[in-house]
Amino acid sequence: MNIFLYIVIFIIGTLFGSFYTLAVYRIPKRQDITHTHSYCPNCGHKLGLLDLFPIFSYIFLRGKCRYCGQKIRPRYLILEIISGLVFVLIAYLMKININNIYSFKTIEYAFIILYLTFIILISVIDKENIKINKSVNIYGIVISIMYMIYLCIVENSNIYRYGIYLILYIIVLIFDTITLKKYAKNSYVTGILLMLITMVVFTGEYITANAIIFTLLSIAIYILIYKIKEGKNKNKKSEKEIYKTVSIGFYLGVTNLITFMLVLFSNNYLL
Repeated sequence: MNIFLYIVIFIIGTLFGSFYTLAVYRIPKRQDITHTHSYCPNCGHKLGLLDLFPIFSYIFLRGKCRYCGQKIRPRYLILEIISGLVFVLIAYLMKININNIYSFKTIEYAFIILYLTFIILISVIDKENIKINKSVNIYGIVISIMYMIYLCIVENSNIYRYGIYLILYIIVLIFDTITLKKYAKNSYVTGILLMLITMVVFTGEYITANAIIFTLLSIAIYILIYKIKEGKNKNKKSEKEIYKTVSIGFYLGVTNLITFMLVLFSNNYLL
């Protein structure tokens, strides 16, 4: 029965993966992600039901649009598969099974999935646009508040600790509003700060601190490799221009997710 449960979780994960690809494409363009029907970004044709099955549609269509023949980027298939596997792995490490599916453990798992959605969307959008999307950050704040209420009511967690996080949210949001009014643009720094607070709420200080350390190391390696590739190029970019190409949110998201999975694994098998 547990195998059947994990198969269902994998399928749900692939559906979320399909949604992630849609959301990552539409959110930066400020397009609706819930009511507008899926369509081919090349020819604009609305996709039918047979075009929307995660993994299988890509395989049966041989990676091409049924209507215009345009090749579909492999990343869609890869993200769907990875999403399904991650959903199953987290469920397994959290010891979700057929016997406790109606317990509070399932609610905790649901919150982790909501958080995973936040991390994937904000990270991938940053990777492609070098921008921390404000609407995704707001979504992160909303699920954080819901999660904090759940922890305080159900698990009797320290309400003062989460009160501090709420105050931090308010301070950063006020600063972001002032920045927006003064410079008429979103601040990347405040976006990162809001992202970090959400990370702390869901994964704790230890995992977030490690994610920051690994992010700094990753960025240092990226810049070093970038400079080596530039070499003696006469038109090589300045350090300031190089820093502008660094997706800090992407690195934070990836390292946070990896660290979180490693901690879950160690709690199950190393302690």
